[in-house]
Amino acid sequence: MENLNEFMLFFRMQPSTQQPTEAQITLMHQQWGTYIGSIAGQGKLISTSRLGFEGNVIHHNQSVTAGIVISEQQTLTGIMQIKAVNMEEACELAKNCPVLALGGSVEVRSTLSM
Repeated sequence: MENLNEFMLFFRMQPSTQQPTEAQITLMHQQWGTYIGSIAGQGKLISTSRLGFEGNVIHHNQSVTAGIVISEQQTLTGIMQIKAVNMEEACELAKNCPVLALGGSVEVRSTLSM
């Protein structure tokens, strides 16, 4: 068996005030199910989480700001931890992510043990 390393995929999208239609929601669920299922089927899925739009930011001086971080007009919407041989393979897995078709982005990062 090949030696696999762990990577994190960070999904980002531009926040929107428009609610998707039921048909759009159904299609998104199908696309995400297919994408996650394909990675799981290869034995390379560790975990995945979708993030809500409610949160707080704790600053270095212990102050708390209500809201989520929006940088470059995108916010973090979900994460996935996967196994891959190397960064190139992890990026190839990320290229099929449905968030890309919606104008979002995927950041692929290697992980380090703590």
